[in-house]
Amino acid sequence: MQLNPQNYQQQHKQRLAWMPWLYYRLKAKHLQWAKPWQDDIQQRLQALETVQVGEDCFIAPDANIFAEPGRLVSLGESSFVAAQSFLHGPITIGDHVAINHGCSIDGGQKGVCIGNNSRIANGVKIYAFNHGMHPEQDIWRQNSQSKGVIIGQDVWIGANACIVDGIEIGDHAVVGMGAVVTKNVAKWAIVAGNPAKIIGDRRDKA
Repeated sequence: MQLNPQNYQQQHKQRLAWMPWLYYRLKAKHLQWAKPWQDDIQQRLQALETVQVGEDCFIAPDANIFAEPGRLVSLGESSFVAAQSFLHGPITIGDHVAINHGCSIDGGQKGVCIGNNSRIANGVKIYAFNHGMHPEQDIWRQNSQSKGVIIGQDVWIGANACIVDGIEIGDHAVVGMGAVVTKNVAKWAIVAGNPAKIIGDRRDKA
């Protein structure tokens, strides 16, 4: 069976959308079509939303990024957003940051900040706001509150972890798969569980 180049490219684009780290390993002959494809996606997004994209970034074509005026979403150099992720500003993403497939990040009013070299695994949920819960009024009628979420540098957030509003995760920390983070996480700490608790120190893994 003879391979159709167009079919190959479409399959390769889908592969890259779900595994964007492969984009940075492409040979020059593949970058001849992949780079213009990415340039077009990023230029169209920046024309429609308040989004800033650094050099050598990758954004999956079905990533959903929304950024009204005053809700900037910015990506630093060599960062990527994988397939079927939802990002709503304000969100500041540093350099060399991975947002893997199926993540949901909402900056609320105060925003989400993710430091350089951090990895956000698939299915992670980060919400920088909370609904009001006063008993005398229906929840949907109440204003939301926002404190913001700060994730430091070189942090690894495991798959399907959840991070609530007001949390700060220190540099070099690790959040285990499926953890629910309701308290600040110290630098170098390894946390897991619901609610997340310290189970180790990354420096002990040397």
